[in-house]
Formats: sequence, C-alpha cells, structure tokens
Amino acid sequence: MTSAIQSKACFRHANPYQEVVAEYARIAGRYDRKWSFYIEATMQETIARLPLGEEDRLLDVGCGTGALLYRLATVHPPTRLVGVDPVPAMLKIARRKLPSDIALHEGWAEQLPFADAQFDLVVSCSMFHYVARPLDALIEMRRVLRPGGQLVLTDWCGDYLMCRLFERYQRLRAHAHARTYRTHECARMLKESGYAAVQIETYKINWLWGLMTARGTHVQA
Repeated sequence: MTSAIQSKACFRHANPYQEVVAEYARIAGRYDRKWSFYIEATMQETIARLPLGEEDRLLDVGCGTGALLYRLATVHPPTRLVGVDPVPAMLKIARRKLPSDIALHEGWAEQLPFADAQFDLVVSCSMFHYVARPLDALIEMRRVLRPGGQLVLTDWCGDYLMCRLFERYQRLRAHAHARTYRTHECARMLKESGYAAVQIETYKINWLWGLMTARGTHVQA
C-alpha cells in the first residue's frame, strides 16, 4: 500500500526535482513576504514540539530561506544547527540572514549529504508534500539520526477538507507539488521506514490550513 503511495507521489511529473528547483527559484526573493503568516505559524507550532536538549545537533531538511534556523538560533542558541535544501536561490537568501556558524548544504531529502548518525534531531517544516519519494526520504532522515534521535515533521494534513481542496488547486498550478498525506498514511510510512514511538498531532492555524506534526524515534535494530 505504501509503495503505491510512493509511486503516485513520484511519477505525477516527468522530473519533479527540476520542477521544485524551478518553482522556488522563481519565488525565492518574495517567499518570506508572501508566506509570512504561514511561516510564522508553522515555526511556532514546530518549535513547540521540538524536544531540544543542551547542545543537540539539529538538521533542518528543506530549510528554504532559513526562517526556522534563524528562529532556533535566537530562542535556543546552544543548539548546533545545520540546514539542507535543493534550491540554490533559497540557500542564497538563507546565507545572507543566518550566522556564519550555521552550515548550509545543497541536497535532496532522498539523498542527504551527511554521514550516518550525525544528528540528535531532524526537523522538516512544510517540505514533505514536495517530496517525490517519501519513503526514501524518511529512511534517509533516519539514517543521519543517531540512535535515540528524533524526527519532527510538520506538514499539511490531508485529514482536513480545506487542505485536500487546496491540494487539488496546487496540482493544477504548481507542478512541483507531490502529495498531501493523511495522518494514517504518514504514520504507516514512518513505521515502515523504521521509526518507533510514532506520534502525530493535528491542528489548525486558521480556517484554511490544517497541519500535522509527526514524531518518530530512531531505535537501532
């Protein structure tokens, strides 16, 4: 069943990776302004659910213009922060706003440019609905977590009718969009990717946006 989900997400477009880079290269310069409310709300909800410890090493997958990393550097300075994103135009903006000690890398969620067991936390905020191969991405994020480390993933939630309707609209106009998942689909993919203690919370940030934050722990076999 999950393999069918992955196939559907992966093959809607001939080259979803080029679509993502092209779409976000076009809007990079105005992204923070255009989506200011959404960015602020999702950051607050995600940070509230992060189990941050002293001097944890945290990877932000799909860091975009660096908004979440900037906030984390402000509210929890002991955390060692790293970001990765596939869009050079977004990373260029992130590098301008972030402190020089926050390392930024170009790369995809399905093929992270890091060695095994490098991070205490992997976080992803509003990125997962663009991932062409969600199972591969989840496995890869688990690979870079140390044993006992946690994934915290915030994204649109297909349990909400308005999100499902907005997804249909996005499919017509934004070719980079892969798929919005329901909570039971997300939970199943996390478990099949090897995460334990999977928990998913759902909530709304306004009348349109219904989100979920999923958490899973990397338990060494």
